[in-house]
Amino acid sequence: DWSSDVCSSDLMAASAPELRRLEANGLTAMKGLERLQQGWQAWRDRRALQRRAIPDALWRRTLKRFPFLPSPGQDEHALRILCSLFLDRKEFTGAQGLVVRDDMAVAIAAQACLPILHLGLQAYDGFVGIVVHPGQVLAKRQSMDDDGVVHEFDEVLSGEMVEGGPVTLSWSDVRASGASAQDGYNVVIHEFAHVLDMGNGALDATPAWPAHVSDGVKTQWPRMWLQAHADFVCEVQTGQSTALDPYAAHSVEEFFAVAVEAFFVAPASLLQMQPQLYELLKIYFKQDPVTAARDKP
Repeated sequence: DWSSDVCSSDLMAASAPELRRLEANGLTAMKGLERLQQGWQAWRDRRALQRRAIPDALWRRTLKRFPFLPSPGQDEHALRILCSLFLDRKEFTGAQGLVVRDDMAVAIAAQACLPILHLGLQAYDGFVGIVVHPGQVLAKRQSMDDDGVVHEFDEVLSGEMVEGGPVTLSWSDVRASGASAQDGYNVVIHEFAHVLDMGNGALDATPAWPAHVSDGVKTQWPRMWLQAHADFVCEVQTGQSTALDPYAAHSVEEFFAVAVEAFFVAPASLLQMQPQLYELLKIYFKQDPVTAARDKP
């Protein structure tokens, strides 16, 4: 009977050792459950690597096709493993009759996984589907002017990220990523940068923070991106030459995605024109593409 005359303090005093014992047992149980979950995930990953093993010849062709990917070594080996896990967890769908071949899926996976090489695949847990079109897509759009009139128009898309998925990509743009890298353009990295940006629940050029990012970086990050975007808009409006695609002036979230593209495929240009942003991205991604490119054989 919980309405007895025993006062609560007496009950608490009498049960304190028991509570401590239960707490200790609970912590032990939680640690055991965590180890069990880690073991289960490791088992699933081993099975996935067996199911989605990438043949050596196909992997070598992919590295040659997209020269901004890591050279053979530790990072390249880690990227290959990450790609196999990515291929196992994501669903590829061809649109307009397109059949997504193995080489196409691996090409997309390798470029999508490059940014999360040191962040982990959990950064992409918010979606599953990837839709691949043969070429660019016309998307129906609506906008309302200042008078409240709704206007309909078509927008040509090379890719699109929708919250919760899917990610849509143009294969013709993906296929040309090796050649377009010199211009800082990469549709796969662009759209998956949006996925990372959405990690905090909003497209605002501020992703969810991994554990290695310091409080100081977290504090200065939004201010630096907003200021850099405002300066970039002025440069575009005055016709100045820019290291980034002028499309980045559209919004701060597009500025972020375009900068991430350049960071991985044209890093020297980004470092020269936007050194502060390069340093921020180097900290966030735990990668230094300029040094990596310099050290390539």
